[in-house]
Parts: sequence; C-alpha cells; structure tokens
Amino acid sequence: MWRDIDPRDDERERPDLSRGSGTRGDDTASTRAESGDALTRHLDLPRGSTRRPVRDRDRWIDLRESEVRMLATAGAFRVVVASDLRDHHGRPASASNGELRGLRGLVETRPYVIGQDRAALVTLTDRGRELLERHRRTDREVAPQTYYAGFVKPRELSHDAQLYRAYERSAERLKEKGAVVTRVVLDYELKRDYQRFLHDLKRERRGQEQDAERHAADVAEWAASRDLPVIDGHVHFPDVRIEYERPDGDRKVEDIEVVTPHYRGAYAAAKGRTGFSAYRISTGLGGRGGRSGRSPNPRIFEEFL
Repeated sequence: MWRDIDPRDDERERPDLSRGSGTRGDDTASTRAESGDALTRHLDLPRGSTRRPVRDRDRWIDLRESEVRMLATAGAFRVVVASDLRDHHGRPASASNGELRGLRGLVETRPYVIGQDRAALVTLTDRGRELLERHRRTDREVAPQTYYAGFVKPRELSHDAQLYRAYERSAERLKEKGAVVTRVVLDYELKRDYQRFLHDLKRERRGQEQDAERHAADVAEWAASRDLPVIDGHVHFPDVRIEYERPDGDRKVEDIEVVTPHYRGAYAAAKGRTGFSAYRISTGLGGRGGRSGRSPNPRIFEEFL
C-alpha cells in the first residue's frame, strides 16, 4: 500500500489530491458516505471500493473507502475492537491480515483481554490523525468531527472499546426514523469544555468573595445550554453524544452511557436519572450488547434503574 515516491518528481503528473481523491461518484457508496456517515462525510478522501492515491506527508498511499472509514472510526472513538470494523466486503477486520494490517503506521493495534475474550484493539497513530486532519473539509454549519490518537486510560480500555458498538445501535435506530447523524462527541471533549468554563469562571471571579449559590447557578446555566443534566450539584457527561438532524431539519442530540457490571450504588442511581440511553454490556466480547432486554446481572440492572 505504501509508495515510496519522491513527490518532487511526480507532482506535475498527479492531480491535486490535497483536497480529496477525485473519486466522488465512483459508485453508490459515495452517495451513502457523503450523506449518512458522520465519521467520514467531511473528509476529502476516497469513496468506493477502488483504491486511490492520497498524499501523506512526503509520500503517497492508496486507500479505499472502507479503509478511510476504519481510520475515521478509530479516530472518532479513540479505541475500537478490530473485529467491529469492516473491510470492503463487509467482513470483520483482522489486525494480522487484510486491510487493517495494511494501515500499519496510520493505526496501532494492541492485543487485549476483555473478560474471557481475547481481542485486538485499534487506535490511530499521530500520523493517522494528521492524515485525516490534512484532508478535512470545513463546514461552517456543522461543528467538525474530532479525531483522537493513542491509547489512554488503560483501566478503562475494556469499557471504551465498546462505545462504538453502542453508537452503531443508536445510529441505526436514528436512521430508521429518517434522521442523519452529523457528529459524534466523546466525553473527553465535553469534559474539556467544562474545565475551560470553570477556568474562565475562576479567572473572571478572581478577587471576589466566594458565592456557592452563584457558582452553582453558573454551572447549571452552562450545563443547560449544552443539554447536560445536573444531579445533586454535579454535571453528568455521557460516554458518547450523537448529534443528528431530523427529517424536519431540527437538530437534536442523543446521549449514550455504556453500563458495565461495575455500576453500583449511588453512582449507578445517579446515572439512571440522567436520561441517557443506557447500553448494558457484559465484561466480555461475546455479545453485541443491547439497549433493551434482560440485564446479565439483575441486581445491577435494578440498581441502575
């Protein structure tokens, strides 16, 4: 897949690919990705099953739509299970062969055990994230999709690796209602914005007498402006926020919480009051999760409710 070519020798002979691959209309997948895939819709990268050359730093690489989506999915969710990704034939991706293996250098894979199941986890490298950013289109009407790189918070990998599964369930349900997903927001981004707000608020009130009620009111106003719940004085953040547009053009959000057997007591009760869509998962990878149905642990399910 990698082409070691001196771009100075080839620049005049190639089309300008800095803003895409010139492959729109390649096949029906182009229209689908442009209109319905929030993870790739703002990327000027190849559509369709035919690989096209893409500029990556000082070299060219060949990519097809399924590989672009692998990169965008790993970037949008920071970490995904390799087998949750799909190649251009619709088959589960493998870290040891096929398209995912061909993306080495743009993605990093790591063996991992979740429950009793072995899996390969995938994340973007800095180079992979840079490639997506380089080929991003700007859209002033929609906030840009954020892409992440690198493994973080090792203790939370088994939880975070299953966020994409929950997203797939919600996105499919929204699609059935005619909605179009426009962006995916992780709790990292929401919490980062909250910390910036608190920092700015502290700087603004520097030297003033501390007023707990006023501070709580400011926090509540900030949270309300972002459709985030405040329970017992604390702002709660979903694991994943899906921004979407309804058929009538109205823009809405759906917040997702991935619930593990570790959710207990007051913490679980508070999460149950947030109104987030809860996806219960077991500790392993054998099932695909689900939003409804019987919980694998009735006591945890009752506490969560």
